[in-house]
Amino acid sequence: MSAPHDIGNDRRPAFPWLVLVLGLAALAVLLSLGTWQVNRLQWKEALIETINQRIASEPRPLSEVERVHAETGEVDYWPVSLSGTFHHERESHFLATWKGTAGYFVYTPLELADGRFVLVNRGFVPFDRKEPATRPEGQVEGVVEITGLARDRLTEKPSSLVPGNDLAKNVFYWKDMSAMAARAGIDPARLVPFFVDAGPAENPGGLPQGGVTLVDMPNNHLQYAVTWYGLAAALVAVLFFFIRGRLRTGPDPRP
Repeated sequence: MSAPHDIGNDRRPAFPWLVLVLGLAALAVLLSLGTWQVNRLQWKEALIETINQRIASEPRPLSEVERVHAETGEVDYWPVSLSGTFHHERESHFLATWKGTAGYFVYTPLELADGRFVLVNRGFVPFDRKEPATRPEGQVEGVVEITGLARDRLTEKPSSLVPGNDLAKNVFYWKDMSAMAARAGIDPARLVPFFVDAGPAENPGGLPQGGVTLVDMPNNHLQYAVTWYGLAAALVAVLFFFIRGRLRTGPDPRP
């Protein structure tokens, strides 16, 4: 007489569909993040190349940079030359750090020959030299020639973590061109719609220190892409060995 058939031990292992579905969903997220970083890498490399080409070019007259701005809406880092008269009594102070020292970038209205104004970032002063009276040598009078870099204006506060500008104390935490112009009593219709960062030419008395434009743009997107794709590869390996092990062992045959 044959032994009774053990139905429990003859069952096939159940395929872990839930684990597979969740794993594939996570894999899709990781691959999409990696691909997004690759696209960002290409964008950042093109941007850096564009900036380097602009900075290396010869300074353009202000009228030409204005024409480019009217056509494209952006002129960031275009070298520009201009002349006019500073209104030092209307300068604004942007909180900044330069070469490890905390202080301010000084934004001073420059009146052009046609009566319009450009807000020029003349450079850095330490905290204790914020007031113009503490650096009278640098308050140059008369018509001056400026060579620097055009910088696009911000249309809104860059982050909710950035404090609001303190107009009463003349301290700016983000470069709000409209607020700077209003504080200086400049009609928006007479304001050139971008900033100019003055070049490194030394001012009398050494302050403000010009040439403070930061052009070092971090580019870590390749590292991020490798990280996301590496996690995706690790997930594939984990899913493979988990599913293979599950199918080999099957469910616990004990009742």
